[in-house]
Amino acid sequence: MRNLSRLFVAATLLLTTLPASAQYPNKPIRIIVPFPPGGAADAVARIVAQPLSAALGQSVTVDNRPGADGAIAAEAVIKSSADGYTLFLGTNTAMSAVPLLRKVPPYDPVADFSHISLVGKYNFFLFVHASVPAKSFPELLDYARANPGKLNYGTGNPLSILSNVQLMNAAGIDMVHVPYKGEGPLTPDLLAGRVESAILSNPAGIQLAKDGRLRALAVLADQRSPLLPDVPTFAEAGLPQITVRQWAGVYGPPKMPREIVERLNKEVTAAVRRPDIVEKLQSYGYAAEASTPERLLEINREDLALWRKLVREASLPLE
Repeated sequence: MRNLSRLFVAATLLLTTLPASAQYPNKPIRIIVPFPPGGAADAVARIVAQPLSAALGQSVTVDNRPGADGAIAAEAVIKSSADGYTLFLGTNTAMSAVPLLRKVPPYDPVADFSHISLVGKYNFFLFVHASVPAKSFPELLDYARANPGKLNYGTGNPLSILSNVQLMNAAGIDMVHVPYKGEGPLTPDLLAGRVESAILSNPAGIQLAKDGRLRALAVLADQRSPLLPDVPTFAEAGLPQITVRQWAGVYGPPKMPREIVERLNKEVTAAVRRPDIVEKLQSYGYAAEASTPERLLEINREDLALWRKLVREASLPLE
């Protein structure tokens, strides 16, 4: 009995002297999402949280913190303890738009986060209303060039604004911008013909295209989407200059222990490579793709450089 007691004491002392990273994880983990429930980003986080929870042996919950284009959620993560129990699903909006469209950026997306892994890329489609006399992307460009200022386009987020800027600059066309506060209010106006063109990511637009109520002419992606396999990429349609991409990655607060970053990277990578998870993500127009922490950091830097250039070209006002 005396020996057992000594062993118990020794084991207890060992556990209490181990660094927190060696015991990770030993309590629930949360993923803060900078958008409300029900959207594509929220769905992506919830789909990935399931296999992540099973692999880590702890519950992984989604905490929705919408507002300020993602700045509220991002700042909550930055201020959290760097112990791996608070994570962030960051997209271009929080990681590029917020730092570049504010006179005083609230944070540095490169220095103020621990980069863990890319999760994948959203498929944004260029949709047009059925009244537009163009059955293909080249026909749309021909029509727009012949009728400068006649077509209008709606936008619901910074990515759609900047991708349209790239489109007009690369194709040499002139269209009228109609801004919206999100894809939700934009989609019914596109369907009604109040705007004639829009670059959207939401599943509703995909279904409307399948039903023939909208026309999808190109996809903003590196390869075609299995949801609309007949729709070419912008590069296939003749404009490889359209390089804006909407991606999402998993981040943590700054200065997370490397062992925790590596453990999370391993499990996120395994999760987004599972065939069932890939299929679920595809149903939301999302192409699963993992990365090393270093590659996610490179993506951040590349995206910031591209968005900085486009913000300047579009003369977007700073808040």
